[in-house]
This record gives sequence, structure tokens and C-alpha cells, in this order.
Amino acid sequence: MGNNGNTLLGVITGTAIGAALGILFAPDKGSETRKRIATEAELAKHKLSTEATLAKDKLAQTAIDLKDQVVGTATAKKQTLNDQVDELVQNTSHKADDVITTLEKKLAELKVKNKKLQKSS
Repeated sequence: MGNNGNTLLGVITGTAIGAALGILFAPDKGSETRKRIATEAELAKHKLSTEATLAKDKLAQTAIDLKDQVVGTATAKKQTLNDQVDELVQNTSHKADDVITTLEKKLAELKVKNKKLQKSS
């Protein structure tokens, strides 16, 4: 972006210097000099317009590329997060099964102890 600004400034400066030197050293009549200045000004205007259009197009493409990059990164992060949540749910499910199995064993042990206590009473 800075390079385009420098180019634009160079074009404007070069045009102004060229026009001034052309007027100072012009061997032609005033009407011819004015025509040449008008032509040079029109060329400079066209060149300036072209440079501005190119800079705008380059900036627009850079914005599109940046947007695509951000969307791609966000999509990858979302997938990673989904994978981590799925893994956590799966691990938790296995842990819950382990806890239930352990509780069932403890319950069975308590039932056996309870029966023994009831028989002894």
C-alpha cells in the first residue's frame, strides 16, 4: 500500500516537473504549448486513474484473501474444538460406566453384609 502511494506521488511530481520544464524550454507558440500541457495533463490524469484503480483492485483482492484465510483458520479451530468435545464426552461416558460398575459391586457387597447382619439378629 505504501509503495502504491509512493508511485502515485512520483507520477504527480514527475508530471508537474515535466510540465514546468516544458513551458520554460518550449520553442513553440503559446497555443501549441497550452495544447501540449493539456495533452500531458490528460495523460497524467489517465495514468493516475489507472494507478488508483490498480491499487483499489489489489486492496480488494488482499481483503478477500485475508477473509478466506480467517474463515479457513476459524473452520479448522472449530473442527479441533468439536473433536476435543467429542473425545471428552467419550472419555466421560467410559468413566461413568466404570463408576456404575464400581457402585454395583459395592451395592452387592453391602447386600451380602446386610443379609449377614439380618441373619445374626
